[in-house]
Amino acid sequence: MLRSRRAPSPTGARLLPVGRSRTPEAVVLVLHGGAQRRVPTAVRRTQLSVLRMLPIARAVARSGRGRFAVHRLLNSYRGWDRDNSPTDDVAWALAEIRESHGDVPVVLVGHSLGGRAALMAAGEHHPVRGVVALNPWLYPTDDAPLEGRSVLIVHGDADRIAPLEHARQVARRLGRRTDVTLEVVPGGKHAMLSQASVFEQHTLAFITGLLGVGKGAVT
Repeated sequence: MLRSRRAPSPTGARLLPVGRSRTPEAVVLVLHGGAQRRVPTAVRRTQLSVLRMLPIARAVARSGRGRFAVHRLLNSYRGWDRDNSPTDDVAWALAEIRESHGDVPVVLVGHSLGGRAALMAAGEHHPVRGVVALNPWLYPTDDAPLEGRSVLIVHGDADRIAPLEHARQVARRLGRRTDVTLEVVPGGKHAMLSQASVFEQHTLAFITGLLGVGKGAVT
């Protein structure tokens, strides 16, 4: 079991447990977003982009019925640039999870830049079986080697920060090589506030289906 006060990464990233399981059959790693700043700025637990993912993390933990562990990743720095990439923090977190839980299946769930980090990192790490990207902030040219993974992109059509069309283009590209579903949320905005239950329902249905909750052992 991951200790709640495990040492942070060398750059300051931290894993925050939400759902505990003594012998988890799988792990869900939840990734927050957060806009870039002019200078490297450390992530705080109290910033809105971090708190925004807490209800989803708790809902995922409840849906697991004790069969999988849930952890939130607190990134080292806000945003994404050439020197500070959230994918480095994801790599550190997955190594920590493997050390504590063994080679169990992992699902990445991320919002905004966290959604992009989940998509970009998943193909580099064997334990990752699935990705949920919520209103992911993407470049239309983004691509990743996600063969063998299942991908769900949930995007609001009223998102003015992360363009839905970028998500459509990336989904089409990834879908040529792996299983990709794009769910469009009518009226959904970037913060997922007014349609929170819709984003949550899509996330839970995907994770419980992929990890086989109530259908026997996770494989």
